[in-house]
Amino acid sequence: MLFSLTAQAQSLTLVELNCENLFDTRHDSLKQDTEYLPEATRHWNRQRYWRKLNNIGQSILSTCDNGIPDLVALCEVENDSVMHDLARRSVLRNAGYDYMITQSPDLRGIDVGLLYRPSAFMPLNSHCLRVETVEGMRPTRDILYVSGRVLTGDTLHVYVVHAPSRYGGERHSRPFRMQVARRLCQSADSVLKRSAGACILVAGDFNDEADSPALRLMASHGLNSMTAKARGENGVSGTYRYKGRWSRIDHILGTAAAQRRVDTTYIHSAPFLLEEEHTYSGYRPRRTYNGMNYQPGYSDHLPLVLRLRWK
Repeated sequence: MLFSLTAQAQSLTLVELNCENLFDTRHDSLKQDTEYLPEATRHWNRQRYWRKLNNIGQSILSTCDNGIPDLVALCEVENDSVMHDLARRSVLRNAGYDYMITQSPDLRGIDVGLLYRPSAFMPLNSHCLRVETVEGMRPTRDILYVSGRVLTGDTLHVYVVHAPSRYGGERHSRPFRMQVARRLCQSADSVLKRSAGACILVAGDFNDEADSPALRLMASHGLNSMTAKARGENGVSGTYRYKGRWSRIDHILGTAAAQRRVDTTYIHSAPFLLEEEHTYSGYRPRRTYNGMNYQPGYSDHLPLVLRLRWK
């Protein structure tokens, strides 16, 4: 939603979305990205790449009834080139977005990024937070940190997170997500130490539900879920679905200053983003691949939307 001056209030909309393997078609010799090349089994080519970019752009544009989101936190984006194509050459090209992206040590080359409208959010400072590995942990995505001014002159601190998956089982992989949580809390604590009333947002795919040890640790540091009650239409109760069960592994967390400004939160579940799930009843996100079979879908995650209001 665009800022609304006529309503004597200012609003800012943040969308979080895991893009589901938004790779380009070129090989990075330093990364394990060969799965998404034209000659690979998935036959990932330029036509499919550009369709995917435009589908992601359509997903973002459709999250607001009026206007466009001010901030978009993205997970599973391969590199700066992909972010450039998304912001400047896809259906988003007239939206006026600028962007930031990490350059992580993730083995597949997966990064997180932030689209922002300079007219709504003016960055002041940004850097990437490297997550040191623990025993058995592969190098993972950096955390993106950006602070900036909103239209009212207030400072907003934004983190974008993509925690390690549950590959190998939840118990085996739990320490890896805890390591990400500790690094995030360390940084957020330093912000709060400088400014006790700081407005902080943390958005991303945490690969954990709200009652997990990692999310509880963040809550103990003042970063509580603002999207725990978010719902969608068509029976959607989460952003990700696995074996017929909706999961809430995407979250937007915030400090008390952010929580006081919550206006609206919801899961964007427009019909074109969904498909019928034949094995189980109901719907699931319309993803780009069903197994190894290509389908012109969007993502295996649904967008999570939060609107803040300053009065």
